[in-house]
Amino acid sequence: MERLDNMGEVSANLRGAVIALGNFDGFHLGHQAVVGKAIAWARAEGRPVIVATFDPHPVRLFKPDTPPFRLTSLNQRERLFAEAGADAMMVFHFTRELAEKSAEEFVAMLAGPYAAAGVVTGEDFTFGKGRCGNVTRLRELGAVHGLRAEAVAPVTDETGATVSSSRIREALRSGDCTTAACLLTRPFAIEGVVQHGAKLGRTLDFPTANMTLGSYLRPAYGVYAVRGRLPDGRLIDGVANLGIRPMFDPPKELLETYFFDLAEDLYGETIEVQLIAHLRPEAKYDGLDALKAQIARDCAAARHILAQTPRLSS
Repeated sequence: MERLDNMGEVSANLRGAVIALGNFDGFHLGHQAVVGKAIAWARAEGRPVIVATFDPHPVRLFKPDTPPFRLTSLNQRERLFAEAGADAMMVFHFTRELAEKSAEEFVAMLAGPYAAAGVVTGEDFTFGKGRCGNVTRLRELGAVHGLRAEAVAPVTDETGATVSSSRIREALRSGDCTTAACLLTRPFAIEGVVQHGAKLGRTLDFPTANMTLGSYLRPAYGVYAVRGRLPDGRLIDGVANLGIRPMFDPPKELLETYFFDLAEDLYGETIEVQLIAHLRPEAKYDGLDALKAQIARDCAAARHILAQTPRLSS
């Protein structure tokens, strides 16, 4: 799968593509419907499929002080788009220059330099300076350039509620991993490089793989039953503390994962940790012996939950 950006050229084999266009952060059921429509359209006409996403998220440009809220990294999105059947991912670097483009200029860019034949968005998609363009305007402007446009209606769940990234964020902030996974169709997962820490886990006989949270949304702090995806693709069970570690000073926000039955060194490796179930909030204990005993109980609880949870790739 190719990764493109709006600064470069579209290769000859990707010209005439159908582009699925949106933020697609999380790539939840609604996003999957948009991309699925683009893939079906492209396959019917023998065209390539490009999934376009924005990075950074437009909110980051206009409201730079907004707390972290991302549900997926670019690497995760690329993998998810490829698994869905896309041929390439286009990254629109959301700069002030891009934000200042008029609706007309944006559509001309899709039809001109990117040589798109069609574009698929959600019905609520907006574009152009001041968000002046909508799906109706996209169809009108596209017709001028020979660019066909389709829009996909919002997807609802079994309760009739619309699937959205905001609902997923709300669920994760409350520790509701099950709802988040249902809307995403897979567990929410944090990807990062394993860093060296203070080695405190080793003194407790529970060595951890430590990762910072970066631009990811902060789910409810606490202890989670988790699954890790290792660089070689293996899925391995574990338990993790996500938060500021109230037992230790100074507080430091980390995702600290203890993987069951894993002896190998993961330092410097990029891994992904899936949050399967929130076990309890963070707490402060009366000494390391009490903490060690609680971690053992957490491990037992996590093993029980994970034994009943199907292994799903993210």
